[in-house]
Amino acid sequence: MLERFTVLFPLWTVVGVALALPFPWLFTWMQGPLIVLALAVVMLGMGLELKTADFRRVLGNPQPAALGVVAQFAVMPALAAGVAWGLRLEPPLAVGLILVGCCPGGTASNVVSLIARADVALSVVMTTVSTLAAVLLTPALTGLLAGRYVPVDGWRLLLDVLQVVLLPVAAGIALKRGAPRLARSLAPVMPALAVLAIVLIVASIVGSQRQALLDQGPLLLLAALLLHGCGFLLGWLIPAAAGQPAAVRRTLSIEVGMQNSGLAVVLARSAFAASPLTALPGAISAVVHAVLGSLLASCWRLEGSRLSRSSKLSDSDRPPAADRPRSPGS
Repeated sequence: MLERFTVLFPLWTVVGVALALPFPWLFTWMQGPLIVLALAVVMLGMGLELKTADFRRVLGNPQPAALGVVAQFAVMPALAAGVAWGLRLEPPLAVGLILVGCCPGGTASNVVSLIARADVALSVVMTTVSTLAAVLLTPALTGLLAGRYVPVDGWRLLLDVLQVVLLPVAAGIALKRGAPRLARSLAPVMPALAVLAIVLIVASIVGSQRQALLDQGPLLLLAALLLHGCGFLLGWLIPAAAGQPAAVRRTLSIEVGMQNSGLAVVLARSAFAASPLTALPGAISAVVHAVLGSLLASCWRLEGSRLSRSSKLSDSDRPPAADRPRSPGS
């Protein structure tokens, strides 16, 4: 039941946004500290999911993870800045989109990797490494790229990232080590809670900025489609050029294309409180990358099923070993 709810997270995101537009009061109660708390639950769940075996396996072949993390913080910030400039977005919206691009991968990418039959362990490790790297890189890159639009307080962003990312992840790791029985009982429900938290965060922003979304919706939707669509494409092409196998190409495409939009929303609300519109690109981004990612994952899953069926059919067409012609030396 919980697994099915988690896998259907793109549907719940779309439903949340669809309800928030006509009935904003259903979600606008979730503001300020509640949004931070919801994101902390997501990050705590990530800490509970960390396994040393996954790190050992990925560190045994670190090239895919390193390639993905570099692409995450090189491709997406540059794409976000380029899209914001190309579409001539208003300064608050441009800053919000750049903030999305500078955020790490989100836990939703792990679910999508599972659906796509990608390398889930690599996805989890990449999400974790990019999240930890974001403590320094997200404030630095946001200040570098968004500073041309509005003044960016890098120290404030750094403190916010420490509060909403590093502390909850560390708490999850500590809980897993100090109270393993409690951690094991919480772990199965955390992905579903993460989905619920992300949906509520996105819907609350859409509800509170309903009029702005109706005014700016088409342009913001185009910006998010360009950002994430190019992110998925380049996330696949870069490992393909490096000769990585299909599972790694799928994983990096998902990790690069999907951002932690919930984090972008929380940081926008905290660091740019004077411009509420800054949080809006994060809310739109969450919907767009969830839908694009799930569609891509479904296509890859169907492709894998077809290849598996064709492989079984070709095996069944082979004659039994006793009936096969022997080679001259056998």
